[in-house]
Amino acid sequence: MPAPLTNAAEFTVSEIAQAVKRTVEDEFGHVRVRGEISGFRGQHSSGHAYFTLKDENAAIDAVIWKGTWPRLIFKPEEGLEVIATGRLTTFPKSSKYQIVIEQIEPAGAGALMALLEERRKKLAAEGLFAAERKRALPYLPRIIGVVTSPTGAVIRDILHRIADRFPSHVLVWPVRVQGDTAAAEVTAAITGFNAFRPDGAIPRPDLLIVARGGGSIEDLWGFNEEIVVRAVAASRIPVITAVGHETDTTLVDHASDHRAPTPTAAAEAAVPVRGELIGYVDDLGGRQRQAARRLSGQARDRLRAAAAGLPRPLDLLASARQRLDVAALKLSAALSHAGQIKRIAFGRHAGKLAPILLVQRARVLGTRLDDLARRADTAASRVAERKRAGLAAIRLTPTALRSDIRHARAKLTPVLQRLDPAARRILEQRTQRLLSAAKLLESVSYRNVLARGFAVVTDAEGRIVRQTVQVKPGDQVALMLSDGTLPALIGDGPVPRRKPRPRSPDEQESLF
Repeated sequence: MPAPLTNAAEFTVSEIAQAVKRTVEDEFGHVRVRGEISGFRGQHSSGHAYFTLKDENAAIDAVIWKGTWPRLIFKPEEGLEVIATGRLTTFPKSSKYQIVIEQIEPAGAGALMALLEERRKKLAAEGLFAAERKRALPYLPRIIGVVTSPTGAVIRDILHRIADRFPSHVLVWPVRVQGDTAAAEVTAAITGFNAFRPDGAIPRPDLLIVARGGGSIEDLWGFNEEIVVRAVAASRIPVITAVGHETDTTLVDHASDHRAPTPTAAAEAAVPVRGELIGYVDDLGGRQRQAARRLSGQARDRLRAAAAGLPRPLDLLASARQRLDVAALKLSAALSHAGQIKRIAFGRHAGKLAPILLVQRARVLGTRLDDLARRADTAASRVAERKRAGLAAIRLTPTALRSDIRHARAKLTPVLQRLDPAARRILEQRTQRLLSAAKLLESVSYRNVLARGFAVVTDAEGRIVRQTVQVKPGDQVALMLSDGTLPALIGDGPVPRRKPRPRSPDEQESLF
Protein backbone atom coordinates (compact mmCIF):
# COMPACT_ATOMS: atom_id res chain seq x y z
CA MET A 1 0.00 0.00 0.00
CA PRO A 2 1.57 3.33 -0.98
CA ALA A 3 2.57 5.82 1.77
CA PRO A 4 0.18 8.74 2.32
CA LEU A 5 1.32 12.02 0.86
CA THR A 6 2.27 14.77 3.41
CA ASN A 7 4.16 18.05 3.36
CA ALA A 8 5.51 17.72 7.02
CA ALA A 9 9.27 18.45 7.33
CA GLU A 10 11.64 15.63 8.26
CA PHE A 11 14.21 16.10 11.10
CA THR A 12 17.16 13.99 12.12
CA VAL A 13 17.56 12.83 15.70
CA SER A 14 20.47 15.23 16.18
CA GLU A 15 18.46 18.15 14.89
CA ILE A 16 15.64 17.39 17.30
CA ALA A 17 18.11 16.98 20.19
CA GLN A 18 19.81 20.30 19.41
CA ALA A 19 16.48 22.08 19.06
CA VAL A 20 15.33 20.78 22.45
CA LYS A 21 18.69 21.80 23.94
CA ARG A 22 18.39 25.37 22.64
CA THR A 23 14.81 25.62 23.83
CA VAL A 24 15.59 24.43 27.34
CA GLU A 25 18.67 26.65 27.65
CA ASP A 26 16.82 29.72 26.35
CA GLU A 27 13.84 29.16 28.61
CA PHE A 28 15.76 28.09 31.74
CA GLY A 29 19.07 29.97 31.34
CA HIS A 30 19.12 30.92 35.05
CA VAL A 31 17.24 28.91 37.68
CA ARG A 32 17.41 28.22 41.43
CA VAL A 33 16.44 24.68 42.35
CA ARG A 34 15.84 23.41 45.87
CA GLY A 35 16.33 19.73 46.60
CA GLU A 36 18.18 17.04 48.48
CA ILE A 37 21.57 15.80 47.23
CA SER A 38 21.54 12.12 46.36
CA GLY A 39 24.18 9.84 44.86
CA PHE A 40 27.12 12.17 45.57
CA ARG A 41 30.43 10.23 45.65
CA GLY A 42 32.89 13.10 45.47
CA GLN A 43 34.70 14.48 42.46
CA HIS A 44 35.21 12.29 39.41
CA SER A 45 38.75 11.54 38.22
CA SER A 46 38.21 14.26 35.61
CA GLY A 47 37.55 16.82 38.35
CA HIS A 48 33.81 17.16 37.62
CA ALA A 49 31.13 16.21 40.16
CA TYR A 50 27.91 14.35 39.29
CA PHE A 51 24.88 13.74 41.55
CA THR A 52 21.09 14.09 41.68
CA LEU A 53 18.78 16.72 43.21
CA LYS A 54 15.46 15.23 44.35
CA ASP A 55 12.36 15.91 46.33
CA GLU A 56 9.44 13.67 47.22
CA ASN A 57 8.02 13.65 43.67
CA ALA A 58 10.87 14.13 41.15
CA ALA A 59 14.62 14.11 40.56
CA ILE A 60 16.99 15.99 38.28
CA ASP A 61 20.58 15.23 37.33
CA ALA A 62 23.17 17.81 38.38
CA VAL A 63 26.76 18.46 37.37
CA ILE A 64 29.46 20.80 38.71
CA TRP A 65 32.28 21.43 36.27
CA LYS A 66 35.91 21.20 37.37
CA GLY A 67 36.49 24.95 37.00
CA THR A 68 33.46 25.82 39.14
CA TRP A 69 34.29 23.48 42.05
CA PRO A 70 37.04 25.65 43.71
CA ARG A 71 34.76 28.72 43.74
CA LEU A 72 32.02 27.03 45.76
CA ILE A 73 31.64 28.35 49.29
CA PHE A 74 29.79 25.20 50.36
CA LYS A 75 30.75 21.82 48.95
CA PRO A 76 27.94 19.30 48.27
CA GLU A 77 27.47 16.48 50.76
CA GLU A 78 25.23 13.41 50.57
CA GLY A 79 21.76 14.01 52.04
CA LEU A 80 22.18 17.79 52.43
CA GLU A 81 19.20 19.95 51.35
CA VAL A 82 20.54 22.79 49.23
CA ILE A 83 19.52 25.57 46.87
CA ALA A 84 21.46 25.20 43.62
CA THR A 85 21.85 28.14 41.22
CA GLY A 86 22.68 27.41 37.57
CA ARG A 87 21.19 26.72 34.19
CA LEU A 88 19.27 23.83 32.66
CA THR A 89 20.62 21.98 29.63
CA THR A 90 20.23 18.62 27.96
CA PHE A 91 22.56 15.74 27.28
CA PRO A 92 21.72 14.59 23.74
CA LYS A 93 23.47 11.24 24.05
CA SER A 94 20.91 9.98 26.54
CA SER A 95 18.01 12.37 25.94
CA LYS A 96 18.19 13.63 29.53
CA TYR A 97 18.09 17.12 30.92
CA GLN A 98 20.31 18.30 33.79
CA ILE A 99 21.26 21.39 35.76
CA VAL A 100 24.77 22.81 35.47
CA ILE A 101 25.37 24.23 38.95
CA GLU A 102 27.35 27.46 39.34
CA GLN A 103 26.64 28.15 43.03
CA ILE A 104 25.26 26.09 45.87
CA GLU A 105 24.10 26.96 49.38
CA PRO A 106 22.37 25.15 52.22
CA ALA A 107 18.63 25.51 52.28
CA GLY A 108 18.27 27.70 55.40
CA ALA A 109 19.96 27.90 58.81
CA GLY A 110 18.62 24.52 59.80
CA ALA A 111 20.56 22.85 57.02
CA LEU A 112 23.69 24.74 58.05
CA MET A 113 23.29 23.62 61.64
CA ALA A 114 22.75 20.02 60.54
CA LEU A 115 25.90 20.20 58.39
CA LEU A 116 27.81 21.80 61.23
CA GLU A 117 26.73 19.11 63.70
CA GLU A 118 27.62 16.32 61.27
CA ARG A 119 31.06 17.84 60.66
CA ARG A 120 31.61 18.32 64.38
CA LYS A 121 30.88 14.65 65.07
CA LYS A 122 33.20 13.56 62.28
CA LEU A 123 36.15 15.66 63.51
CA ALA A 124 35.51 14.74 67.14
CA ALA A 125 35.62 11.05 66.21
CA GLU A 126 39.10 11.66 64.78
CA GLY A 127 40.25 13.02 68.14
CA LEU A 128 40.86 16.61 66.99
CA PHE A 129 38.80 18.01 69.89
CA ALA A 130 40.24 15.75 72.63
CA ALA A 131 41.15 17.57 75.85
CA GLU A 132 44.47 15.72 76.21
CA ARG A 133 45.66 17.25 72.92
CA LYS A 134 45.36 20.79 74.25
CA ARG A 135 48.62 22.39 75.39
CA ALA A 136 49.29 24.94 78.11
CA LEU A 137 49.82 28.50 76.91
CA PRO A 138 53.29 30.03 77.41
CA TYR A 139 53.33 32.31 80.47
CA LEU A 140 55.38 35.10 78.87
CA PRO A 141 55.35 34.73 75.07
CA ARG A 142 58.20 36.65 73.47
CA ILE A 143 56.43 36.97 70.10
CA ILE A 144 52.65 36.72 69.48
CA GLY A 145 51.25 35.98 66.02
CA VAL A 146 47.77 37.33 65.19
CA VAL A 147 45.67 36.00 62.30
CA THR A 148 42.84 38.44 61.55
CA SER A 149 41.73 41.26 59.27
CA PRO A 150 44.15 44.22 59.41
CA THR A 151 41.36 46.81 59.02
CA GLY A 152 38.78 45.78 61.61
CA ALA A 153 38.34 46.72 65.25
CA VAL A 154 39.56 43.27 66.34
CA ILE A 155 43.25 43.94 65.68
CA ARG A 156 43.04 47.33 67.42
CA ASP A 157 41.46 45.77 70.52
CA ILE A 158 44.12 43.04 70.66
CA LEU A 159 47.08 45.41 70.20
CA HIS A 160 45.69 47.93 72.71
CA ARG A 161 45.03 45.25 75.35
CA ILE A 162 48.48 43.66 74.95
CA ALA A 163 50.15 47.09 75.21
CA ASP A 164 48.21 47.83 78.43
CA ARG A 165 48.94 44.51 80.12
CA PHE A 166 52.44 43.50 79.00
CA PRO A 167 53.98 45.10 75.86
CA SER A 168 55.14 42.30 73.55
CA HIS A 169 56.25 41.91 69.94
CA VAL A 170 53.21 41.18 67.72
CA LEU A 171 53.28 39.79 64.17
CA VAL A 172 50.04 40.29 62.20
CA TRP A 173 49.21 38.03 59.25
CA PRO A 174 46.42 39.86 57.37
CA VAL A 175 43.61 37.62 56.07
CA ARG A 176 39.99 37.87 54.97
CA VAL A 177 37.75 36.64 57.78
CA GLN A 178 34.63 36.36 55.63
CA GLY A 179 33.94 35.25 52.09
CA ASP A 180 34.95 32.56 49.64
CA THR A 181 38.71 32.71 50.35
CA ALA A 182 38.58 33.22 54.13
CA ALA A 183 39.16 29.55 55.06
CA ALA A 184 42.09 29.15 52.65
CA GLU A 185 43.75 32.39 53.82
CA VAL A 186 43.40 31.55 57.54
CA THR A 187 44.79 28.07 56.89
CA ALA A 188 47.74 29.53 54.95
CA ALA A 189 48.43 31.99 57.79
CA ILE A 190 48.53 29.30 60.48
CA THR A 191 50.69 27.05 58.32
CA GLY A 192 52.95 29.98 57.42
CA PHE A 193 53.55 30.94 61.06
CA ASN A 194 54.45 27.32 61.86
CA ALA A 195 56.91 27.27 58.95
CA PHE A 196 58.99 30.12 60.43
CA ARG A 197 62.34 29.13 61.96
CA PRO A 198 62.92 30.09 65.62
CA ASP A 199 66.27 31.67 64.65
CA GLY A 200 65.21 33.03 61.27
CA ALA A 201 65.01 36.63 60.03
CA ILE A 202 61.34 36.62 61.14
CA PRO A 203 61.30 34.44 64.27
CA ARG A 204 58.52 31.94 64.85
CA PRO A 205 55.85 33.18 67.32
CA ASP A 206 55.47 31.53 70.71
CA LEU A 207 51.66 31.91 70.61
CA LEU A 208 48.98 32.38 67.90
CA ILE A 209 45.69 34.27 68.18
CA VAL A 210 43.01 33.59 65.52
CA ALA A 211 40.25 36.19 65.88
CA ARG A 212 37.40 38.01 64.17
CA GLY A 213 34.28 39.94 65.22
CA GLY A 214 30.77 38.64 65.55
CA GLY A 215 28.33 37.79 62.77
CA SER A 216 25.78 35.32 61.53
CA ILE A 217 26.50 31.63 61.06
CA GLU A 218 27.04 32.30 57.36
CA ASP A 219 29.58 35.03 58.16
CA LEU A 220 31.48 32.73 60.53
CA TRP A 221 31.25 29.68 58.30
CA GLY A 222 34.86 29.97 57.10
CA PHE A 223 35.99 29.02 60.63
CA ASN A 224 33.88 25.83 60.44
CA GLU A 225 35.72 24.52 57.38
CA GLU A 226 37.71 21.32 57.81
CA ILE A 227 40.94 22.80 56.43
CA VAL A 228 40.94 25.52 59.10
CA VAL A 229 40.11 23.08 61.92
CA ARG A 230 42.83 20.66 60.82
CA ALA A 231 45.38 23.50 60.51
CA VAL A 232 44.63 24.63 64.09
CA ALA A 233 44.83 21.06 65.41
CA ALA A 234 48.14 20.42 63.56
CA SER A 235 49.77 23.68 64.70
CA ARG A 236 52.97 23.21 66.69
CA ILE A 237 52.40 26.66 68.18
CA PRO A 238 49.69 26.95 70.90
CA VAL A 239 46.57 28.63 69.48
CA ILE A 240 43.97 30.92 71.11
CA THR A 241 40.74 31.39 69.14
CA ALA A 242 38.36 34.32 69.58
CA VAL A 243 35.78 34.05 66.78
CA GLY A 244 32.55 36.00 67.15
CA HIS A 245 30.89 37.09 70.36
CA GLU A 246 30.59 35.14 73.60
CA THR A 247 27.63 33.09 72.36
CA ASP A 248 29.21 32.25 68.98
CA THR A 249 31.02 28.92 68.80
CA THR A 250 32.81 27.55 65.75
CA LEU A 251 34.65 24.29 65.16
CA VAL A 252 38.08 25.97 65.46
CA ASP A 253 37.16 26.83 69.07
CA HIS A 254 36.96 23.09 69.83
CA ALA A 255 40.32 22.36 68.15
CA SER A 256 42.28 25.29 69.66
CA ASP A 257 44.28 25.09 72.86
CA HIS A 258 42.26 27.90 74.46
CA ARG A 259 38.94 29.48 73.47
CA ALA A 260 38.40 33.16 74.38
CA PRO A 261 34.90 34.67 74.29
CA THR A 262 36.14 37.94 72.70
CA PRO A 263 39.34 39.21 71.02
CA THR A 264 40.03 41.36 74.10
CA ALA A 265 39.79 38.26 76.30
CA ALA A 266 42.20 36.50 73.94
CA ALA A 267 44.78 39.26 74.49
CA GLU A 268 44.25 38.98 78.27
CA ALA A 269 44.81 35.22 78.12
CA ALA A 270 47.98 35.70 76.04
CA VAL A 271 49.96 37.92 78.46
CA PRO A 272 49.83 38.64 82.21
CA VAL A 273 49.57 42.10 83.78
CA ARG A 274 53.09 43.54 83.95
CA GLY A 275 52.40 45.58 87.11
CA GLU A 276 50.99 42.57 88.95
CA LEU A 277 53.95 40.45 87.84
CA ILE A 278 56.41 43.08 89.10
CA GLY A 279 54.58 43.24 92.42
CA TYR A 280 54.59 39.46 92.70
CA VAL A 281 58.34 39.31 91.99
CA ASP A 282 59.01 42.07 94.54
CA ASP A 283 56.96 40.17 97.12
CA LEU A 284 58.94 36.99 96.44
CA GLY A 285 62.19 38.97 96.73
CA GLY A 286 61.14 40.39 100.10
CA ARG A 287 60.16 36.95 101.37
CA GLN A 288 63.47 35.56 100.15
CA ARG A 289 65.45 38.27 101.95
CA GLN A 290 63.50 37.68 105.17
CA ALA A 291 64.11 33.94 104.91
CA ALA A 292 67.83 34.52 104.31
CA ARG A 293 68.09 36.79 107.35
CA ARG A 294 66.18 34.28 109.46
CA LEU A 295 68.38 31.39 108.35
CA SER A 296 71.59 33.36 108.92
CA GLY A 297 70.40 34.37 112.39
CA GLN A 298 69.61 30.77 113.28
CA ALA A 299 73.00 29.61 111.97
CA ARG A 300 74.74 32.37 113.99
CA ASP A 301 72.95 31.27 117.16
CA ARG A 302 73.90 27.61 116.59
CA LEU A 303 77.54 28.64 115.97
CA ARG A 304 77.67 30.61 119.21
CA ALA A 305 76.15 27.71 121.15
CA ALA A 306 78.66 25.30 119.66
CA ALA A 307 81.58 27.67 120.31
CA ALA A 308 80.58 28.01 123.95
CA GLY A 309 81.15 24.28 124.47
CA LEU A 310 84.67 24.23 122.92
CA PRO A 311 87.84 24.70 125.12
CA ARG A 312 90.16 27.63 124.54
CA PRO A 313 93.03 27.04 122.05
CA LEU A 314 95.64 27.88 124.73
CA ASP A 315 94.20 25.23 127.01
CA LEU A 316 94.48 22.63 124.24
CA LEU A 317 98.20 23.41 123.73
CA ALA A 318 99.18 23.86 127.38
CA SER A 319 99.55 20.15 128.17
CA ALA A 320 101.51 19.42 125.00
CA ARG A 321 103.82 22.42 125.64
CA GLN A 322 104.52 21.17 129.18
CA ARG A 323 105.40 17.68 127.93
CA LEU A 324 107.76 19.26 125.40
CA ASP A 325 109.55 21.25 128.12
CA VAL A 326 110.01 18.11 130.26
CA ALA A 327 111.36 16.15 127.30
CA ALA A 328 113.80 18.99 126.49
CA LEU A 329 115.20 18.94 130.02
CA LYS A 330 115.68 15.15 129.87
CA LEU A 331 117.30 15.30 126.43
CA SER A 332 120.48 17.11 127.54
CA ALA A 333 121.17 14.67 130.40
CA ALA A 334 120.39 11.68 128.17
CA LEU A 335 122.87 12.87 125.50
CA SER A 336 125.66 13.28 128.10
CA HIS A 337 124.94 9.84 129.55
CA ALA A 338 124.90 8.17 126.12
CA GLY A 339 128.25 9.82 125.24
CA GLN A 340 129.85 8.53 128.39
CA ILE A 341 128.62 4.97 127.73
CA LYS A 342 130.01 5.03 124.18
CA ARG A 343 133.36 6.37 125.45
CA ILE A 344 133.69 3.52 127.98
CA ALA A 345 132.83 0.91 125.34
CA PHE A 346 135.46 2.36 122.98
CA GLY A 347 138.05 2.25 125.74
CA ARG A 348 137.45 -1.49 126.21
CA HIS A 349 138.16 -2.23 122.55
CA ALA A 350 140.91 0.33 121.93
CA GLY A 351 143.70 -2.10 122.97
CA LYS A 352 142.75 -4.52 120.18
CA LEU A 353 143.16 -1.90 117.48
CA ALA A 354 146.98 -1.29 117.77
CA PRO A 355 148.89 -0.50 114.48
CA ILE A 356 151.16 -3.58 114.86
CA LEU A 357 148.17 -5.87 114.59
CA LEU A 358 147.08 -4.24 111.34
CA VAL A 359 150.61 -4.54 109.90
CA GLN A 360 150.82 -8.24 110.78
CA ARG A 361 147.41 -8.86 109.24
CA ALA A 362 148.46 -7.10 106.06
CA ARG A 363 151.70 -9.15 105.85
CA VAL A 364 149.83 -12.47 106.14
CA LEU A 365 147.30 -11.44 103.48
CA GLY A 366 150.14 -10.29 101.17
CA THR A 367 151.91 -13.66 101.46
CA ARG A 368 148.67 -15.47 100.54
CA LEU A 369 148.16 -13.14 97.60
CA ASP A 370 151.67 -13.80 96.21
CA ASP A 371 151.16 -17.56 96.48
CA LEU A 372 147.85 -17.31 94.58
CA ALA A 373 149.52 -15.24 91.85
CA ARG A 374 152.22 -17.88 91.29
CA ARG A 375 149.65 -20.65 91.12
CA ALA A 376 147.60 -18.63 88.64
CA ASP A 377 150.64 -18.17 86.31
CA THR A 378 151.37 -21.91 86.33
CA ALA A 379 147.70 -22.82 85.64
CA ALA A 380 147.49 -20.30 82.79
CA SER A 381 150.64 -21.78 81.16
CA ARG A 382 149.21 -25.32 81.34
CA VAL A 383 145.88 -24.24 79.85
CA ALA A 384 147.58 -22.39 77.01
CA GLU A 385 149.75 -25.42 76.21
CA ARG A 386 146.68 -27.68 76.02
CA LYS A 387 144.83 -25.26 73.76
CA ARG A 388 147.89 -24.93 71.49
CA ALA A 389 148.20 -28.72 71.20
CA GLY A 390 144.50 -29.07 70.38
CA LEU A 391 144.73 -26.33 67.74
CA ALA A 392 147.71 -27.97 66.09
CA ALA A 393 145.74 -31.21 65.76
CA ILE A 394 143.01 -29.43 63.77
CA ARG A 395 143.97 -28.61 60.22
CA LEU A 396 142.23 -25.45 58.96
CA THR A 397 142.04 -25.38 55.16
CA PRO A 398 140.50 -22.65 52.96
CA THR A 399 138.09 -25.21 51.44
CA ALA A 400 136.58 -26.09 54.83
CA LEU A 401 136.28 -22.41 55.71
CA ARG A 402 134.57 -21.63 52.41
CA SER A 403 132.12 -24.51 52.97
CA ASP A 404 131.32 -23.22 56.44
CA ILE A 405 130.92 -19.70 55.05
CA ARG A 406 128.54 -20.89 52.30
CA HIS A 407 126.51 -22.89 54.80
CA ALA A 408 126.33 -19.94 57.17
CA ARG A 409 125.46 -17.58 54.29
CA ALA A 410 122.65 -19.93 53.17
CA LYS A 411 121.21 -19.76 56.66
CA LEU A 412 121.82 -16.03 56.95
CA THR A 413 120.20 -14.99 53.61
CA PRO A 414 116.55 -15.79 54.54
CA VAL A 415 117.14 -14.25 57.92
CA LEU A 416 118.34 -11.07 56.24
CA GLN A 417 115.32 -11.12 53.92
CA ARG A 418 112.98 -11.28 56.93
CA LEU A 419 115.07 -8.85 58.92
CA ASP A 420 114.62 -5.86 56.60
CA PRO A 421 110.73 -5.83 56.66
CA ALA A 422 110.76 -6.70 60.34
CA ALA A 423 113.12 -3.83 61.04
CA ARG A 424 110.97 -1.41 59.06
CA ARG A 425 107.82 -2.68 60.79
CA ILE A 426 109.43 -2.34 64.22
CA LEU A 427 110.68 1.11 63.25
CA GLU A 428 107.18 2.17 62.18
CA GLN A 429 105.67 0.79 65.39
CA ARG A 430 108.29 2.58 67.49
CA THR A 431 107.69 5.75 65.46
CA GLN A 432 103.92 5.57 66.06
CA ARG A 433 104.48 4.94 69.75
CA LEU A 434 106.90 7.86 69.87
CA LEU A 435 104.39 10.13 68.07
CA SER A 436 101.59 9.02 70.42
CA ALA A 437 103.82 9.64 73.41
CA ALA A 438 104.76 13.03 71.98
CA LYS A 439 101.08 13.95 71.50
CA LEU A 440 100.31 12.76 75.04
CA LEU A 441 103.26 14.73 76.37
CA GLU A 442 102.10 17.78 74.42
CA SER A 443 98.53 17.43 75.77
CA VAL A 444 99.66 17.24 79.42
CA SER A 445 102.55 19.68 79.01
CA TYR A 446 102.45 22.70 81.23
CA ARG A 447 103.29 24.82 78.17
CA ASN A 448 99.68 24.46 77.05
CA VAL A 449 98.68 26.00 80.35
CA LEU A 450 101.18 28.82 79.74
CA ALA A 451 99.63 29.44 76.32
CA ARG A 452 96.26 30.11 78.02
CA GLY A 453 97.76 33.02 79.99
CA PHE A 454 99.29 31.35 83.07
CA ALA A 455 102.93 31.62 84.18
CA VAL A 456 105.47 29.48 86.11
CA VAL A 457 107.44 31.32 88.84
CA THR A 458 110.97 30.11 89.65
CA ASP A 459 113.46 31.49 92.22
CA ALA A 460 117.06 32.43 91.63
CA GLU A 461 118.15 28.75 91.82
CA GLY A 462 115.59 27.62 89.23
CA ARG A 463 113.22 25.97 91.70
CA ILE A 464 109.46 26.37 91.15
CA VAL A 465 107.76 28.69 93.63
CA ARG A 466 104.54 27.01 94.77
CA GLN A 467 103.85 28.97 97.98
CA THR A 468 104.37 32.58 99.02
CA VAL A 469 106.54 31.50 102.00
CA GLN A 470 109.26 30.33 99.57
CA VAL A 471 110.17 33.93 98.65
CA LYS A 472 110.49 37.21 100.48
CA PRO A 473 110.59 40.85 99.41
CA GLY A 474 113.66 41.66 97.42
CA ASP A 475 114.17 38.14 95.98
CA GLN A 476 114.84 37.73 92.29
CA VAL A 477 112.36 35.47 90.48
CA ALA A 478 111.72 34.53 86.86
CA LEU A 479 108.29 34.40 85.16
CA MET A 480 108.20 31.66 82.51
CA LEU A 481 105.60 32.54 79.85
CA SER A 482 104.60 30.71 76.67
CA ASP A 483 107.17 32.58 74.52
CA GLY A 484 110.01 33.25 76.96
CA THR A 485 111.10 34.16 80.48
CA LEU A 486 110.84 37.56 82.20
CA PRO A 487 112.89 38.55 85.27
CA ALA A 488 111.00 40.00 88.22
CA LEU A 489 111.60 41.29 91.71
CA ILE A 490 109.42 40.52 94.75
CA GLY A 491 108.15 43.78 96.24
CA ASP A 492 107.16 44.50 99.85
CA GLY A 493 104.23 46.85 99.26
CA PRO A 494 100.52 45.88 99.05
CA VAL A 495 99.29 44.82 95.64
CA PRO A 496 96.77 47.35 94.27
CA ARG A 497 93.44 45.77 93.49
CA ARG A 498 92.05 46.34 90.02
CA LYS A 499 88.43 46.03 89.01
CA PRO A 500 88.25 42.88 86.87
CA ARG A 501 87.79 43.60 83.19
CA PRO A 502 84.79 41.80 81.62
CA ARG A 503 85.98 38.94 79.53
CA SER A 504 84.60 38.03 76.17
CA PRO A 505 83.22 34.50 75.65
CA ASP A 506 86.36 33.59 73.64
CA GLU A 507 88.66 34.71 76.50
CA GLN A 508 86.58 32.82 79.07
CA GLU A 509 86.73 29.67 76.93
CA SER A 510 90.53 30.01 76.51
CA LEU A 511 90.99 29.85 80.30
CA PHE A 512 89.70 26.29 80.26
